[in-house]
Amino acid sequence: MRNIITFAIVALCAAIPARADTAVYMAQQLAHYQKYAQAPVERFPMVSLWQWQVVGKDKVVVWPTINTAYLITVYKPCINLDWARGIGITQNTSMHVDAKFDSIVFDHQNCRIQEIRPIDYKALRADENSAKAAKADAK
Repeated sequence: MRNIITFAIVALCAAIPARADTAVYMAQQLAHYQKYAQAPVERFPMVSLWQWQVVGKDKVVVWPTINTAYLITVYKPCINLDWARGIGITQNTSMHVDAKFDSIVFDHQNCRIQEIRPIDYKALRADENSAKAAKADAK
């Protein structure tokens, strides 16, 4: 019994810094994407979900194509979205994701979409490429 308690304490101590690092990283990523987020839209077209990234307890960036991205905010509570291993997006209107009707789905939860903001992904990529080039020139 003593070994189990010791193991639980060690595991908890190891998990706390990992959770803190994840929260810091997500906050940095959220700030980065918010710089390029545009005015909210009601819906966006999506045939399939190409990529996604959780950037907060209630925020996800989704890529329906390789060159388009959207910052989605869901209504709270959306428990453990920041630890989701996979997500889905409902599409109650044909081949569109709608802020009024659709949800982010994971771990048997449906988190209703509150807001959809397109990300100026071309500007984001151009700025990232400029930063990489400047860094390479500095070497």
